[in-house]
Amino acid sequence: MSNHPFLQRLTETPLLADGAMGTMLYARGASSEQCLEHLVVAKPAWVSEIHQAYANAGADIIKTHTFGANRIRLADYGLADRVRDLNFRAVKLVRDVREVSGRAIFIAGDVGPLGKQLQPEGPLTPDEAAAAFREQIAVLWEAGADLLLFETFVHLSELEIAVRVAREVCDLPIVASMTFAEDGLTMTGHAPDEVVARLKAAGAHVVGVNCSVGPAAMTQTLEQMHSAAEDAALIVMPNAGFPERVEGRFYYPSSPEYFARQVGAFLAQGAAIVGGCCGTTPMHIRAMRAALDEHLAARSSAPAPTLTVVEETPSSPIADYGVTGEAQPTAILRKLRAGKFVISVEVDPPRSFTAEKQIEGARHALRVGADAVNVADSPMARVRMSALALCVQIQQQVGIETIVHFATRDRSLMGLQADLIGAHALGVRNILALTGDPPSLGDTKQSTAVYDVDSIGLVRIINRFNDGVDVAGQEMGQKGGFTIAVACDPTRSDLVQEVDRFHQKVSGGAHFTMTQPIFDPQLWVNFVTLYEDRYGTFPVPVLIGVLPLQGHKHASFLHNEVPGITLSEDALERMRKAGANGRQEGVKMAQELLLELKELPYVQGVYLMPSFGRYETACQVLEVL
Repeated sequence: MSNHPFLQRLTETPLLADGAMGTMLYARGASSEQCLEHLVVAKPAWVSEIHQAYANAGADIIKTHTFGANRIRLADYGLADRVRDLNFRAVKLVRDVREVSGRAIFIAGDVGPLGKQLQPEGPLTPDEAAAAFREQIAVLWEAGADLLLFETFVHLSELEIAVRVAREVCDLPIVASMTFAEDGLTMTGHAPDEVVARLKAAGAHVVGVNCSVGPAAMTQTLEQMHSAAEDAALIVMPNAGFPERVEGRFYYPSSPEYFARQVGAFLAQGAAIVGGCCGTTPMHIRAMRAALDEHLAARSSAPAPTLTVVEETPSSPIADYGVTGEAQPTAILRKLRAGKFVISVEVDPPRSFTAEKQIEGARHALRVGADAVNVADSPMARVRMSALALCVQIQQQVGIETIVHFATRDRSLMGLQADLIGAHALGVRNILALTGDPPSLGDTKQSTAVYDVDSIGLVRIINRFNDGVDVAGQEMGQKGGFTIAVACDPTRSDLVQEVDRFHQKVSGGAHFTMTQPIFDPQLWVNFVTLYEDRYGTFPVPVLIGVLPLQGHKHASFLHNEVPGITLSEDALERMRKAGANGRQEGVKMAQELLLELKELPYVQGVYLMPSFGRYETACQVLEVL
């Protein structure tokens, strides 16, 4: 858990959470009589636009719209059977916003109190409460939340149950926050120091206070928490003052400027996360962003951080390929020819105009020893930033070599050649030749696939460029010097057809191959054996695809719903038994697989594929090396 990027970031800098969701939904016309959590399916655009506004305001953490999406609260609206649907959809809405923003935003799976008290004051038994929390938390974890945020709890015993259940269900960081009255005590009379001690004992990583009061009173509560446990990471998310009811609506008096002035006081009392609760808006969060950046700039000699500027690396190892004469082999090809074990980490381009998160992932891969970063080309036929554009940014700003996925789906024969020439001019010479998923799989079904050639034809085109001529036989003036990679799938049921297509690719000039993820080394042995039976000695080195699993449901989804991914029964069973430790078990399985693969013939590298953009989990596999 110590290497979780959220907890790591907290050790480096305070983070900014978003503000109110309900306040914003009511302003759009939502009724206090309806189930607000149902709006993730009834009015998803409302929810997404609010998330996007907070992302644009500079929030580092965005909460899923799932505060009341537990079985007990949903039952009041006849929606008790929609727990999975609503929570999963809510996480996806934030994931989509993060994609569009291109920023390294953390997704907080938001969990509120159950709405009914525990016995003896209320009807709920501890077991019933635990079951309700377990159901919701499991979905948030499976859907891709980066952390769990328990907020606005008034009963300490209920929050303790929720935190303990979370520790049993998953390995996500836990933030636990309670409400305090003006007297500095909870509704049931617990003081801040007791709250901190009991929540940390239950397993919370961050504790704190939210809702109920405005910034001034909350600062006093925060001070007591800080005094009780100076080493504790704290969160503070106040309301925008005490609301006034006017014509059936609540209005909150605290302005964005007032909130911004409180940021320094919060940080002085140990706050690691600041944000807003009821009555706060994107304007409040934007003002807090400016105040937080000003504080960070004053603390450091470096200028205040911004949302889009990324430092450039002046001495990129792949910077200058514009020389005349015959091009030198790329660094990847030189390493493969020298017998080095090569490591590449995949990055999916964002669905946005900026790629902060992806560049951060590339930096992490470089730090842990990766030789290259793979950049996918609108995978699953979903519109993303140009793979080539992201490759150029990574090479210029991070200084690590890239392998661009290059699909024939979207390019005519003329377009293929034009883009290859452009890639060469921009210093991207490692090409993974792919046919590409058909548009019918994606989100732009009206798009027309081109497919003038398939991946086999693309390999031959690139090879002609390497000979110094284009498809029409016209001289290019120099040889291309491209390194050609091709894909193969050892998990295919029709392995003979796969081997035959692979032979056509390598016969056309491919230098190495990269596989779909495998979970059983025997699959690769079978592929090599069949190839050598049909065509003789295996011709090229391979980077084996390794995908660390996140949990049993993630494994089941990949196995049953994602084309090209087939898990072994042993892998599925191990993930089932792992339960809450699914991510650690997934890394362990990937490490075991990697060590076995290194001993197999022709395996000369690994191709790591992160899930949910969790580069740190994928790169953790490399520790075994």
